[in-house]
Amino acid sequence: MEPTIVITGATSGLGRLAAITLARQGARIVITARSREKAGQTCQEIGTGRVDAFLGDFTRLDDVRRIGNEIAGRYDHIDVLVNNAGLHAFQPRTTPDGYPEMIAVNYLAPWLLTHTLLPALHRAPAARIVNVASEASRRHGTLQIPQDLTDTIPFTARGSSEHYGKTKLLDIMFTMELARRLAGTTITANCLNPGFNTTGLGRELRFAGALEKVLTRLGIGDPARGAGLIVSLATDPRFTGHTGGYYTVRGARQINPTPPGNDPSRQAKLWHETHRLLEPEAR
Repeated sequence: MEPTIVITGATSGLGRLAAITLARQGARIVITARSREKAGQTCQEIGTGRVDAFLGDFTRLDDVRRIGNEIAGRYDHIDVLVNNAGLHAFQPRTTPDGYPEMIAVNYLAPWLLTHTLLPALHRAPAARIVNVASEASRRHGTLQIPQDLTDTIPFTARGSSEHYGKTKLLDIMFTMELARRLAGTTITANCLNPGFNTTGLGRELRFAGALEKVLTRLGIGDPARGAGLIVSLATDPRFTGHTGGYYTVRGARQINPTPPGNDPSRQAKLWHETHRLLEPEAR
């Protein structure tokens, strides 16, 4: 029986490569996308009959909740959820819901989508949740919960890396607390550092296109490596039963997150504050 795998951010970069690989392995792929045109291109590339697309904007949490409910209503169960969608914004923006954009897209959206899809994941014989984090989390500045979830403070392009890193640290903390909460069930939760990849993540930079071409020509930042780790955590039997881990693309080995991301009490507080913040959407 073909597994059903949900992948966010699958119209480009790591998500697209992982979706193509997983489809070739025989999975039914479910992608989320903001652009109908890009979703159509990706579906065509993966192959008719092997993929379904759900459209929505992850800067809008009501879209995230709607997509989750639509997916949960379409399929009997979900075998794998890959939270891959993300962005690195080089200037501060506030979402229609009033949240800082990177926090909303990189952390709140995957938290809410996961929460919405948990019943469908529980219906699978053995489900996996895979969250794409980053070693950029080690440059996260000062973590302040719950203020960081809602503070819309100004930053420069140079200072944007600290804000991006913070969102990825939140993803790691979320994964580890989720794994604890799912202990004793048939669902595992892990996260990963895909390494440096020449994807569209830095597309807001004026020179991003030219830089990507140069790096690709030099063989630097091959996204196939990061996509390969996503695929392994999603389907490889060697990760069966493993949960609460943070894995790096270098050797697919488990590593420790930077403090305070490895503190169970801080992880639990983050979960509590996120649930309180999103309670209306999380119902």
